Amino acid sequence: MITCQPQPKRVAQWPHGVNYEIFVRAFADGNGDGIGDLKGLTSKLDYLQELGIGGVWLMPIMKSPTYHKYDVVDYKSIDPEYGTPDDFKTFVKEAHQRGIRVLVDLILNHTGSDHPWFQAALKDPQGPYRDYYVWADKDSVADQIAKKEVQLDSDNITQWHAPNGDSAAEHYYGYFWGGMPDLNFDNPRVREEFVEIGRYWLQEMNVDGFRLDAAKHIYPTDRAQDNHAFWVWFRTEMQKLKKDVYLVGEVYTEGAPHEVAPYLKGLPALFNFELGISIIRTVNAGFDTLGLVSKYKSIVGLYSEASGGDYIDATFIRNHDQNRTLSELGGNVDKARVAAAIQLTFPGTPYIYYGEEIGMLGQKPDEFIREPFLWDEAGKSPVETRWEVPHYSTDQTVVPLARQKGDPNSLFEFYRELIALRNAHPVLTYGTLEQPGISIGEVVSYVRAYEGEQLLVMNNVSDVEVTFALPPGFSEIIYDSRKAAVKRENEIRLPAWGTIIME
Repeated sequence: MITCQPQPKRVAQWPHGVNYEIFVRAFADGNGDGIGDLKGLTSKLDYLQELGIGGVWLMPIMKSPTYHKYDVVDYKSIDPEYGTPDDFKTFVKEAHQRGIRVLVDLILNHTGSDHPWFQAALKDPQGPYRDYYVWADKDSVADQIAKKEVQLDSDNITQWHAPNGDSAAEHYYGYFWGGMPDLNFDNPRVREEFVEIGRYWLQEMNVDGFRLDAAKHIYPTDRAQDNHAFWVWFRTEMQKLKKDVYLVGEVYTEGAPHEVAPYLKGLPALFNFELGISIIRTVNAGFDTLGLVSKYKSIVGLYSEASGGDYIDATFIRNHDQNRTLSELGGNVDKARVAAAIQLTFPGTPYIYYGEEIGMLGQKPDEFIREPFLWDEAGKSPVETRWEVPHYSTDQTVVPLARQKGDPNSLFEFYRELIALRNAHPVLTYGTLEQPGISIGEVVSYVRAYEGEQLLVMNNVSDVEVTFALPPGFSEIIYDSRKAAVKRENEIRLPAWGTIIME
């Protein structure tokens, strides 16, 4: 049986390790004002290292008037709520010293309506910044919709906004809402702005890459080919600035992987929304009705073909826009364990949303899925954030980290053990995914294979014990999540919600 070490030797080289998504505002408070910040985050890098994290994705940290900061007003800044540029440089330096890479959220689709570019565009319709955004006469837009020249499902009259409430004026396009006007990337000057912004973050701030928000919305939906071409251009420009820059994009199109695949020529990593959705559905069903492995293989095969093989699958279960995993699983920690086990033993680069490893809860609206991380019981941790009063994740509903650490039965120690296992085995990081020939509906099973090594992974997604025959060639259990599996000759008895790995 494998023994988990606090900081195991990692075989995964960047960008192939396990990553961690952080909402800075909710994570750790370094100055006592109740709002998470960069100093607090820096103070918790040892925690991330102990967990086995190889990279962090920071949700927006640039200056913005909102709590979420997806409406940027200065792309080359740190929001004062989070600290200073020097605080950020210290964070990056300390992260790199621990072998942790840093990605920042970069929002290209739109700016905030308070951005100086947009304010200048409002004040001077003849000025140079007017064409930084997309404008149209309201009546002409209505005519386009009537003639079906604009797609009603994604580009409609509600996404054109009257500036300052002036319905007679030209309207500007804002896909998400009026406070986020879309940028015009047909304008070469806008593109040049973002090359310079990329240079600032990659070279001056020394980040390792970007998480690219709303990547399918650089142009309207009916200009998909222009979207694909844009990301090829952007990747080329960023590679000129930093050869090994890592780009991971958000392209959400549920049930339509063929629409996602063309983005891979420009974005070598994309978040796999389909996998997260499928894991939740499979575990909730207690039966692999979705054919999880075959579905994954077909999608990734399509993606690999589209990218020419230059593709890294970014896997996750839930993120900052979705109800938290444990809430989706009805509060059942056993289900959460097996869901995590599937993700962390699948191919790709796993992303863990902060707090999932301690079983945080949360359901929409968005503020309630971005609640303060629970370091300890109320009042005991100086870094605990107080940016909002939690509705779901309190020390009455979630066991804080301080009480989970060292408890072999805790969800945190389960995550830590499984991440250590993945970090120590090249086959779990780089291996292919194959079907093992086990036809048990309650068991999601697969073989990971790499350079002559094979591991058999079996996950019981049901609440009943299952006994079945093993495929030939696997004899030793090297991981048993529940410490209760029984092997007899060529047969295995797998407990409810159990995960075992055999070699």
